[in-house]
Amino acid sequence: MGPVEFIVLAFPEEQLRVSAVEAVMGLRKTGVVRLIDGLVATRTAAGKVLAAEFDEYVELRGLLAGRDVARLIGPEDVREAAELLDRGSCALLLVVEHVWAQDAAVAVRAAGGRIVGSVRIPAERVEERVQEQVQERVESA
Repeated sequence: MGPVEFIVLAFPEEQLRVSAVEAVMGLRKTGVVRLIDGLVATRTAAGKVLAAEFDEYVELRGLLAGRDVARLIGPEDVREAAELLDRGSCALLLVVEHVWAQDAAVAVRAAGGRIVGSVRIPAERVEERVQEQVQERVESA
């Protein structure tokens, strides 16, 4: 198995955006990631936290099906994710396996190694650093 990650994708309204749902479904179809579990969390305008299974949404129905599904997201995960949400917003909570990294993980394990950690670097930070490097090159030229 490749690295597994819990991801929270937040949206500014209490309703899911169809384009985001399609993007998640597309990743699953390409085999880049394997969807292991998922829920929809909502923080209402009044601040109440709600959780719903994918099958409660027409656009998500059947997304979590098959033998690979494991119910890993619990009530505590929902509460923690909801703390990241503004009132009147929602999020897709996803547990995914990075299938693209599976071959590397197998090779590392076969060599007696193991994956001991990973850190997600926000895209904004990467873009910021790239811009800094570009500016440094311009200044040194």
